[in-house]
Amino acid sequence: MKTTIAMLGIGLIGGSLALSLRNDPDNRIIGFDVREDFIDKGLNKGLIHAGTTDLQTAVREADIIICATPVEQIYALLHQLSTLVLKPGVIISDVGSTKAGIVEYARELFSSDITFIGGHPMAGSHKSGVEAALERLFENAYYVLTPGPNTPAEKLSRLTALVSLTNAKVIVMDAHEHDRVVGAVSHFPHIIAALLVNLVGGYNEENEWHRRLAAGGFRDITRIASSNPRMWRDVLLNNREYMLKMGDDWKRAMDQILDLVAEGNGDEIERFFREARNFREGLPERQKGALPALYDLYIDIPDHPGEIGRITTLLGTKNINITNLQILEAREDMLGVLRITFRNESELEKGEAMLRFFEYNVYRRE
Repeated sequence: MKTTIAMLGIGLIGGSLALSLRNDPDNRIIGFDVREDFIDKGLNKGLIHAGTTDLQTAVREADIIICATPVEQIYALLHQLSTLVLKPGVIISDVGSTKAGIVEYARELFSSDITFIGGHPMAGSHKSGVEAALERLFENAYYVLTPGPNTPAEKLSRLTALVSLTNAKVIVMDAHEHDRVVGAVSHFPHIIAALLVNLVGGYNEENEWHRRLAAGGFRDITRIASSNPRMWRDVLLNNREYMLKMGDDWKRAMDQILDLVAEGNGDEIERFFREARNFREGLPERQKGALPALYDLYIDIPDHPGEIGRITTLLGTKNINITNLQILEAREDMLGVLRITFRNESELEKGEAMLRFFEYNVYRRE
């Protein structure tokens, strides 16, 4: 007997989840989206078996419902679901990057014959929309499930088995613990990156060299400041407790390092940077985390006509997909630096091996 899964939201996350779950022939995926063109694209790409813009139609026979929308829309979806006819025993989950508020809201909405289990697949892409859906988007990423204290064990086991089809590493965590940890390694860094960019942007109004010299490394360390502003507004507001706590910790830590600078305490300043370096060097290198990884490769290229075309042709002959090209430095009669962004780790490794074979000097930025 088939398991009917209602995927509410056919974008990057919902589409990629649908594509992974559809690999099991016992699953039937019903897509819902307010945009009919997203439904049509989902059907044409083979992400879903059927689709509708009517929510009741999508969920009436569903055994499992997944709310695959931005955080703020999840609340509205859950409220709508609480007013509809649902199958007894249905499991409802979501993909939001904050969990405590959503889990508590669902607990208040639904009766005991409906089980809500929070979910957060910790993977993403620089692209968005159903067109960017990838079957392997969640492979080797963490997929966090946040059940409540009264969640039936068999329901958690069933959802765990389902999302394991994504080849993600499924972990179970308390919703508040999730928000505290993810807040530190993902949410708060977005504040820092945006604050730094805005600060330099303000300085640039008086001296345009700030913008000119902010290329390269500055762009890399602040890349997350280019994230969707509305989405991050909602994320921060839904995790405000831990954002405020980390903000206080940040201000204290900033005051401490600035005091050391004011005192001219070189030994302690060096210790500050050494501790940061040591912790960072112990972080996993080839593992997806809360922030999307960069699959960038840097190539020294001589100033010869057609050199960039040759590189892209070499990659194309092996069907190696690239998502972006950028010339970081190119001066006459000198080596330039070409940055190539690949779709995933596998494509990067194939590209690196190919270019090394043809004796290009390639490297990754640590």
